[in-house]
Amino acid sequence: MKKSEEKGPFFELTKRQRKAVVMLYEGAYTNKEIAETLHCSESLIYKWKRENKLFQQARKQYETMIIEDKYVSEAMQSIYALVKSAKSEMVRLQAAISILKLAGRLTDSSTPELDKAKVRKANAEADIARWRADELTGKNKVDDSTVLVDDIGDAEDE
Repeated sequence: MKKSEEKGPFFELTKRQRKAVVMLYEGAYTNKEIAETLHCSESLIYKWKRENKLFQQARKQYETMIIEDKYVSEAMQSIYALVKSAKSEMVRLQAAISILKLAGRLTDSSTPELDKAKVRKANAEADIARWRADELTGKNKVDDSTVLVDDIGDAEDE
């Protein structure tokens, strides 16, 4: 990791606290073993984990850094390999969609047609809200008033 990237809670900790975060992340050590390695009390490790907000934030940041460093590039390479060489067209399509989503070029619920429909719906809802506001303020009081009719009716109406 470059010096310019060393920002955030993990890098604000002491060296001993950073070592504790790393050991906790690895999951192979007990609190007692961590305390012995760091030459401190086991209760201090518990206190860091329970009460020290910076330490808690640093643990989350470290986990994110490790995942990004180790797994994200590997996952992207795997997805790209599927785009290039998968035998199934559906697999290639899904891999391409995944790449576009990760790049922020495509969302789960976004297509040009759907986006246009959402705009039309929002405009219609705005028109209705405007009409209701005008109705409440008396702006719609003219001789030729609009009447809303429910022409669908219930089964009982027949």
